[in-house]
Amino acid sequence: MAEHRRGANLPSLGGFNRTVVLDAVRRSRDGLSRVELAARTGLSPQTVSNVTRFLIDAGMIVESGTVVSGRGKPRTILRLEARSRFAVGVHVDPAVVTYVLLDLAGAVVAEATTSTPNAEDPDQVVRTMAAAVDGLVRRSGVAPDSVLGVGIASPGPIDAAAGIVLDPPFLPRWRDVALRDALGDATGYPVLLEKDVTAAAVGEMFLERGAAARDFAFVYFGTGFGVGLVIDHEPVRGSGANAGDAGHIMVDQGPLAGTADGDGTRGEVGATVMPDRLVRIALERGIALGDGLPAGGPAVAADGDGIAVDLAAVDRAWDTLGTAIAAGDPAATTLAAEIGTVMGRAVVVIVNLLDLDRVVFGGPFWSRISTAALPAATAAITGSPILVPKHPVTVVESRRGTDVAAVGAACLVLDAALSPRASTMLIAH
Repeated sequence: MAEHRRGANLPSLGGFNRTVVLDAVRRSRDGLSRVELAARTGLSPQTVSNVTRFLIDAGMIVESGTVVSGRGKPRTILRLEARSRFAVGVHVDPAVVTYVLLDLAGAVVAEATTSTPNAEDPDQVVRTMAAAVDGLVRRSGVAPDSVLGVGIASPGPIDAAAGIVLDPPFLPRWRDVALRDALGDATGYPVLLEKDVTAAAVGEMFLERGAAARDFAFVYFGTGFGVGLVIDHEPVRGSGANAGDAGHIMVDQGPLAGTADGDGTRGEVGATVMPDRLVRIALERGIALGDGLPAGGPAVAADGDGIAVDLAAVDRAWDTLGTAIAAGDPAATTLAAEIGTVMGRAVVVIVNLLDLDRVVFGGPFWSRISTAALPAATAAITGSPILVPKHPVTVVESRRGTDVAAVGAACLVLDAALSPRASTMLIAH
């Protein structure tokens, strides 16, 4: 266990004005002068001068060259010092736990994975994760005190206020695991806990620029199907921080209906696109998914909590499916397009409800089928006969890749520390 708290306390970066200036510099590709910062932020020149002096002394921004504009004196350009601070992101998946270390610009500095520990022994869970976090920081060579904190993305439901993972359906032995405080005690870092779909949306919001980060739905396809939402630059968490469970939206399943032992026959999108079900459908259609996979699909085992799917086998089969899609296999490509179409039909309901103009698809199972699934999802959304908004709807794939939830978890920390929040104006710094 850590003997003391280390790393920066999240609020200690200080106040609304500092985060406004730092956020403006972070989002500028070419840097900004102090005059430009005053114009962009609305702060007085003296306030900008004081704030930038603090941020330079803290090593978070640097003076980087000068530019001449008009007849005035040359202006010094300020740029983000991305490697001055870092954040750790942890994604708890039913098969593996993924760890990433991000710098202030959101670049991945280091990453690692461990098998997901059995939560029958919560102390072992914390020991495994704390050792992985400490090892990640140590191997990266960054100073432990430069790490702002740790973000955890977990399948829901969670109790965000208490920092507890409650009873995720794909983690049957993870019940009432007090992960946030225990991991904080073990590592010495501040820890934030978020539902995985919300973490993915926060990561997208933090790392994108301008209007692309304002209002969007993040369609997360992992072991399950969920949707993270951002409205007016704020993630939608809900009263219990468990917003985003979109799996019960009813859809026209198309060719995916009534197959694979009758699963998903109610027409719910979540049941229709369960990865283990889709693997069984692929096998029914004669798509080769590698050696060692039973003809009927991923092996299942009964235990005290019901039926447990062999998620590692599903993941391996999904890798093979992705390879087949990349190679242009017609059956694999058709299946991926059908998956994208079903998801797109569900997303139309959300786009209509919230009048969104941007949809982002991502997640560990999405990235491997995206070349065929994204065009189909786009067509299902933008060409839907029930689409209400008359403005264009942009449909894209997240650039965060397979580790989007872990990256999003680290961005929880960066966003909490670096993004301006009006509420901080009420706190003296």
